[in-house]
Amino acid sequence: MSEQRLAVRKTYKLFIGGAFPRSESGRTYPVNDPEGRFLANASQASRKDVRDAVGAARKAFGGWSGRTPYNRGQILYRVAEMLEGRHAQFVGELRAAGLGRNAAAREVDAAVDRWVWYAGWADKLGAVAGAANPVAGPYFNFSTPEPTGVVGVVAPDSPLLGLVSVVAPVIVSGNTCVVVASEPAPLPAVTLAEVLATSDLPGGVVNILTGRRAELAPWLASHLDVNALDLAGVPDEQVRPLEEAAAGNLKRVLRPTGADWAGDPGTRRLTAFLETKTVWHPVGV
Repeated sequence: MSEQRLAVRKTYKLFIGGAFPRSESGRTYPVNDPEGRFLANASQASRKDVRDAVGAARKAFGGWSGRTPYNRGQILYRVAEMLEGRHAQFVGELRAAGLGRNAAAREVDAAVDRWVWYAGWADKLGAVAGAANPVAGPYFNFSTPEPTGVVGVVAPDSPLLGLVSVVAPVIVSGNTCVVVASEPAPLPAVTLAEVLATSDLPGGVVNILTGRRAELAPWLASHLDVNALDLAGVPDEQVRPLEEAAAGNLKRVLRPTGADWAGDPGTRRLTAFLETKTVWHPVGV
């Protein structure tokens, strides 16, 4: 006589500072597939969770931005290795989100490849975005790119490839981030958080919140310790109020572009959250 057992259901939590807390509010919201069938309950983050995530990102910024670009590239490549190791799990979650088996497998392949592509930029970005400037005088003049700081990211509803395409370019240059995951399809984002937590990525470099986009995005936009915003997943009619809130501390804002996440990513997102530092140095000193 075979014994039946109860399945161990996964608890989908937030990802803040390298840990997996529940929302401080205790709220959750149901995640359904495209046919309306219940899949899971996800944590519904609050304003306090946004503050905690921004604090964790700020705390991690000094150490992460201070690492060598080569080391950041190594760490990002390790994340890609672990994404590849969870290929089947991501395929299952994307199928639950409505993709067919082949389409889900292609999206996971593309997400891994995209992460590797961005990892390869880590030690090349300075050479491409920086310059040695000619000057009339006995000086060297160098312009070098530096990370902006803490970046708030509102992820698109492409639950894995789009998410990877907005997170990886932010952190490869030394920024840290707070990400509001896709509201209708947050489960791959939580699984990505598990990948990040078990890789070499320091806690707080990436913080992932699930919940209501319309509730969380304004708190990110108005937070004075957030230096920039990527509004990739924000509907057009909600962009202007967020830009107005972001003006309080002159945040850089990357507006939605209607990106084809499966297309060539280019370098726009790599350079969107960089500051240029120009240094003058006397010759021979």
